[in-house]
Amino acid sequence: MSAPIRKTQNWMSADYDMVIDVRSPAEFADDHIPGAVNMPVMSNDERAEVGTLYKQQSAFIARKRGAAIAARNIASHIDSVLSDKPAGFTPLIHCWRGGQRSRAFAHICSEIGWTCYLLDGGYKYYRKAVLTGLETFSQNLTFIMISGRTGNAKTALLSELAGHGAQILDLEEAAAHRGSLLGALPDAPQPSQRLFESHLYQQLHGLSSEKPVFVESESSRIGELQIPRDIWKKMATACQITIDTPRPARAAFLMAGYDHLMRDETAIKKLIGGMGLRLGVDRMAYWRSLLDGKDWTTLAMDILEHHYDPAYDRSVSKHNRDQIAIIIQEDCGAASLTKTATQIFSLTAEISKNMLSDGVAR
Repeated sequence: MSAPIRKTQNWMSADYDMVIDVRSPAEFADDHIPGAVNMPVMSNDERAEVGTLYKQQSAFIARKRGAAIAARNIASHIDSVLSDKPAGFTPLIHCWRGGQRSRAFAHICSEIGWTCYLLDGGYKYYRKAVLTGLETFSQNLTFIMISGRTGNAKTALLSELAGHGAQILDLEEAAAHRGSLLGALPDAPQPSQRLFESHLYQQLHGLSSEKPVFVESESSRIGELQIPRDIWKKMATACQITIDTPRPARAAFLMAGYDHLMRDETAIKKLIGGMGLRLGVDRMAYWRSLLDGKDWTTLAMDILEHHYDPAYDRSVSKHNRDQIAIIIQEDCGAASLTKTATQIFSLTAEISKNMLSDGVAR
């Protein structure tokens, strides 16, 4: 006996045993619901083939070919990824608009006996909701920026704050990038702009407007990705807490975090070449001499002094942020980060209540 197929506009993966995205791999790579599993009804090439048949021959021939392809691929998914799913399995299934691909997949699954949910409107509905949500979250949440020159371990500090129960927005995690010219992560390409926005939505969804959200100060771009306009506007005018760590400690932190670049001198020479365009031939020659001598400490110190620190100072001067406090941090070790997090909680405990009541940070 077949199980029911139910339409829904709830895509939260925690409410289902699995979110199944039946779009092509290319569509899935561009953006998808976080946590979804891609089980394409058609591959990239197969989808292109059916589209060509539709344009050049007829809709009937295209549908017949598409049905044959879909049946084989759905059977393959049931024999592999879904082979161990029990009788009570409840998936959410969707395609681009909630049309033929997802209905075909859901129909076969329902005949097995699985209660299936179809995302009404498909990915297009989800995408519209993400864009609306990012705008709404930006209006309703109170941001407190964690600022400070490069190498202050601000991202690690956000994690420390989250571990103590604070609400955070981790832009660099969502972007898979550390937010600087040297910030690309090894073996971790950045997501598409749409998928970046999906990651941000996932982080912001469900956060309370009764507590502040701590966000690391960034430029408007993180690597190749643009921070959504409404979030960026809120960041530009939010109150800030500045972390001030001595340059030697920041250099040591950077060397520990960018050790992969030390193993690839070709890559680092290319990257610092981009930094040096503004600083002149003499500075570039000096950096190359430090690279050749593997004097990583001096190189890190000099890059901070002549590139990152001035760039940060210029960026901060463009914002209209109220300063809550400047916290002196001895180094970027675990004990120092815990101490800084404690100070931040102490500073914001009463201030955040006032901000939420009178709308200063909104």
